[in-house]
Amino acid sequence: MASVPPARHLLRAKDLADAWYFEPLGVGDLARAAGLSRAHFSQQFRGTFGESPHAYLLSRRLDRAPALLRPTPRSVASIGRTVGLASVGSFTTSFTRAYGRSPTAYRAAFPPAAAYAMIPACVLRAFTRPAAARSHGLPPRTGRLKKTAAEPQP
Repeated sequence: MASVPPARHLLRAKDLADAWYFEPLGVGDLARAAGLSRAHFSQQFRGTFGESPHAYLLSRRLDRAPALLRPTPRSVASIGRTVGLASVGSFTTSFTRAYGRSPTAYRAAFPPAAAYAMIPACVLRAFTRPAAARSHGLPPRTGRLKKTAAEPQP
């Protein structure tokens, strides 16, 4: 039976970081997944992937944060906890280093898509009036369905 290359064990730890980045994982947990001591794991990981295990885990967490900041009104603290950072301060500091602006400023720079949907005022007025349904051939908003000729009469 052939021996397993050491990089294979490192990939197991990297896969763990990719799958469970939102959990409170540490370098020790990743080292256990690879079956190595913390020091040896850190050295091998950096040599193989070009960054420390902690930096890789942090980058995975911060990759998810912008997608959560844009469309939701959730608080910055809640999003920080969701991506696996327990402290709002560490989340804000790390996010600012990675993206060049704070999470709040990032959210303000990317308003929801509804802010960009330009609907002419005349269309809004025509379709938001109660009489609009009748004048445009739409069914009335009574909550009841109108029987058609195809339906059997009781």
